[in-house]
Amino acid sequence: MTIMTETIMELISVEQWEEAYPIMKQLRTDLDKHQYFELMDEMRKDGYRLFAYFQGEEMAAIIGISVRVNFYNKRHVVVHDLVTTEKERSKGFGEKLLAFIHEWAKVNGAKYVALESALPRMDAHRFYEDKFQYDKWCYSFRKEL
Repeated sequence: MTIMTETIMELISVEQWEEAYPIMKQLRTDLDKHQYFELMDEMRKDGYRLFAYFQGEEMAAIIGISVRVNFYNKRHVVVHDLVTTEKERSKGFGEKLLAFIHEWAKVNGAKYVALESALPRMDAHRFYEDKFQYDKWCYSFRKEL
């Protein structure tokens, strides 16, 4: 009988980011590898951190976060990216990553964890609202320039 170990760790090396790219690409389908590394470099300077959930030796899910401070959320963690690789979905790995980030946020002095989810992603909305009791409390707007 093989026992699979579960590990969550921060990805800090270029090699680890390379391994995470195919998973990120499943969420950010318009992102090519060059853009991924270019943006990763810029985002890391601004506090972006990437964590991964491993099932055994295989990376199964990733979550990208940053710590922010503003008047309405005080010190909080923003979840920018959360995706489980297609073949491992519905096994609770995203749930475990998000629960890990909730604890990580508390330890790091955050008052809230905030995230955005595209309007058509109704299953994701149910996941955040039903499993984690996230409140849908505002709209997010953007203007293409």
